[in-house]
Amino acid sequence: MRKLFISTAILALLASCNKESKTDNTTETKTEATVSNEKIVSLNGAITEILADLGEENNLVGVDVTSTFPASVKEKAKDLGHVRSLSIEALLALKPTKVYATDKDLTPEQIAQLKNAGITVEIIKQDYSVDGTKALIKTIATSLNKTDYDAINTKIDTDLKALKPLATKPKVLFIYARGAGNLMVAGKNTPVEKIITIAGGENVITEFEDYKPLTPEAVVKGNPDYILMFDSGLQSIGGVDGVLKLEGVSTTNAGKNKKIIAMDGGLLSGFGPRVGQAAVQLNQLLQK
Repeated sequence: MRKLFISTAILALLASCNKESKTDNTTETKTEATVSNEKIVSLNGAITEILADLGEENNLVGVDVTSTFPASVKEKAKDLGHVRSLSIEALLALKPTKVYATDKDLTPEQIAQLKNAGITVEIIKQDYSVDGTKALIKTIATSLNKTDYDAINTKIDTDLKALKPLATKPKVLFIYARGAGNLMVAGKNTPVEKIITIAGGENVITEFEDYKPLTPEAVVKGNPDYILMFDSGLQSIGGVDGVLKLEGVSTTNAGKNKKIIAMDGGLLSGFGPRVGQAAVQLNQLLQK
């Protein structure tokens, strides 16, 4: 397999798979907050979910490709595509008063361009943890002068109560796929590793951080009990049968037992208000 290099562009593609995956049919939790008069652009799926839960969905004029939940967002706001290929001119044409993004979504030059246009730019560092998600919700609510966000955080705690302890920690290998020719695995300090841990599992990749190309050697060495994928990724390589044909997979516990599981990309790795639901769903799949 040829060597590939991780870049911001590839990480953006990992997030963009949410556009191709099914929208999760989970219940939204909205606050009774007073709606602001802002015209908002959100360049991150988790931030978009939070804004919607805070009652700001109708004020969204533009969103990025990862903003797939709630589904109604794309009917109301312009899809600005991938942040890696973001057109600042297209964004400015929406005449927003405020732009939200994480510290990985915009370049310093883009931020300066937006600020020079008189737009308030909220750059937020996203921590992929339950506490980090709660802090993200608080930060966004505070930026909009909203104080009644506790219900959103409380629901996260309520959701997490449904987690069931697993007798042993199953070893999980996450494979990101965009067709058979583009296969990556998630290492340490990735959103996927964090949600696997919360759900009671253990990421088999411990030798490196971020994402690297899938190799048969890594699959065999890791010998996962489960192989985890995004719905869209699983579909892109021909479903479970396609995964089982990948070199090395058939020799693993996951391959022998056909333990291939998939989840909606935005739900699994977004770390937005549905983080508790994501952990519980994965927890349940790791019991089958």
